Amino acid sequence: MTKDREAVLRFIEGERIEPEPEGSCRVRSETASEVELLDAYSRAVITVVEAVGPAVVGIAVSRTPTERLPLQQGAGSGVIIAPDGYILTNDHVVQGTDSISVTLQDGRSFEAGTIGTDPSTDLAVLRANGSGLPFASLGDSGALKAGQLVIAIGNPFGFQSTVSTGVVSALGRALRSRDGRLIENIIQHTAPLNPGNSGGPLVDSRGRVVGVNSAIIGIAQGIGFSIPADTARWVAAQLLTHGRVRRGLLGLAAQQRRLDRRLIRFHRLAGDYGVEVVSVEAHGPAQKAGIRNGDVIVLAAGRVAASVDDIHRILSAWPIGKPLPVVVVRGQERIEFAVEPIESAASGAA
Repeated sequence: MTKDREAVLRFIEGERIEPEPEGSCRVRSETASEVELLDAYSRAVITVVEAVGPAVVGIAVSRTPTERLPLQQGAGSGVIIAPDGYILTNDHVVQGTDSISVTLQDGRSFEAGTIGTDPSTDLAVLRANGSGLPFASLGDSGALKAGQLVIAIGNPFGFQSTVSTGVVSALGRALRSRDGRLIENIIQHTAPLNPGNSGGPLVDSRGRVVGVNSAIIGIAQGIGFSIPADTARWVAAQLLTHGRVRRGLLGLAAQQRRLDRRLIRFHRLAGDYGVEVVSVEAHGPAQKAGIRNGDVIVLAAGRVAASVDDIHRILSAWPIGKPLPVVVVRGQERIEFAVEPIESAASGAA
């Protein structure tokens, strides 16, 4: 056997080859620190998977067949967030289903019912007919940093308890939900996701769920999106308390409008855009307050309203029934109204 082949064999068996200055090769063994670093990474992932994996479930759903469509079946993932069987997943995994069953890592299966769904954030809470189940804790997604290790656990293509790792590649992304609202503060990460991962947890190195995996870009590699745990915590609390997410409604339709520079200077406005009222619902909160078609909303609750998404964002955090200060520009006038939001029946309404 030649020396070159001996070197390659030693490399395959765990040693590293480096070129000498003259172009020849020599063998260098892994240093202790490198081995420890690799082991630390592996230990972190293994520890998280052992702690959180039992709380991750495979979700199987079916929908009643129709004249046009045969029996429809689907699958996704979820994570148990309480020992009495409450499960966090995506709305799109369970939306419109007639039956839901969940399977744990240990092979146990349970029928599950829907506690509530929120298409505006693509989240849902289910409850399995079980007790004393393994569960995971929701972490603080607001503390995440770009470059941080994250671990995705789910059931892509039905392969149960599949683990993938990556890093947080960006924070503060926004995705449009099925009902038209923006889902904000989305986590972009590099842990590979595939169909079936939807609803599964994104976990940090301390075993806390920091996101709910929701979307992938089919033509891209290494780009996955997760709904932050802070959003999931708020939505889950609303669904458990009310069976729905309560959002305020002003009773108007609107569109973004660029403001005239003279108006901006005259009223000392902070932004270049406002929200023009296109129509006002009869006897709705906006009409009762005195807002008219053609008014341009520039402030709500003291915050700049430069788009319809801004209005939705403000209403999501504003208590229903509490008068909301709204500033509009009407012609050359600047007028302030107090609009008392009512609960929205349609998630995408303003």
